[in-house]
Amino acid sequence: MGIYDRDYYREPTRGGFADFRVWSINTWLIIINVAVFLLDNILQRSLDIEYYPLRYYGYFSLTTAIVHLEVWRFITFQFLHESVSHLFFNMLGLYFFGPIVEGQLGGRRYLGFYLSCGIAGAVMYLLLLTSHVLITDPATPMIGASAGIFGVLIAAAIIAPDMQIMLWFPPMPLSLRVMAWIYVGIAVYTVLNSGMNAGGEAAHLGGAVWGFLLIRNQHWLNFLAPGSRRRSATKKRVAFRDWSRDMDH
Repeated sequence: MGIYDRDYYREPTRGGFADFRVWSINTWLIIINVAVFLLDNILQRSLDIEYYPLRYYGYFSLTTAIVHLEVWRFITFQFLHESVSHLFFNMLGLYFFGPIVEGQLGGRRYLGFYLSCGIAGAVMYLLLLTSHVLITDPATPMIGASAGIFGVLIAAAIIAPDMQIMLWFPPMPLSLRVMAWIYVGIAVYTVLNSGMNAGGEAAHLGGAVWGFLLIRNQHWLNFLAPGSRRRSATKKRVAFRDWSRDMDH
């Protein structure tokens, strides 16, 4: 099998860079993230409390998710953001690169891809923390969509590696593949040197690694594709029919 025949090398059949479609999964992920941020701020003000309730009950940490067995936090932390700028830049990345990956995978598989990359970010955070590569308080809260978005970025860089991206600062064109490697390098350096937001960068690495594996093994997500069970049942019936015919002969 040549490289052009492989799933991860095929060009997207729909969607593309910054392709905003109302009913796409990517668009709804952006809408949900924005809605959760607004709701959290509204609740905090209306209840007149010092903390943000959705963030408080949804953030991820080793202490909450593992020690206290609050496993829902593997998902909920992905939809929570600290500030407007935190939300804006994450959603900007999702807006630019998400359509490329959704176009390749289709809606259901893309949703599974995105959420599992976020979960992989949390798992990588735990692995690096418990192995003492990452030095931080186990109770430190972690929130944000960036682990999933890192997975999306890596997948987009594999699907369309030569796509040119114009950086804002410094203003220069860069291929998507080079940009992805730069971001991964920054994450590795930050984690190893306990730099600013090292915990978040650890999650970025988890999302990137899982995104890399999934986009090269897209069949892992086939159980989420529409009609996959029907096709599987059809294949079994055909195989059984062929086997029966051989037995008759």
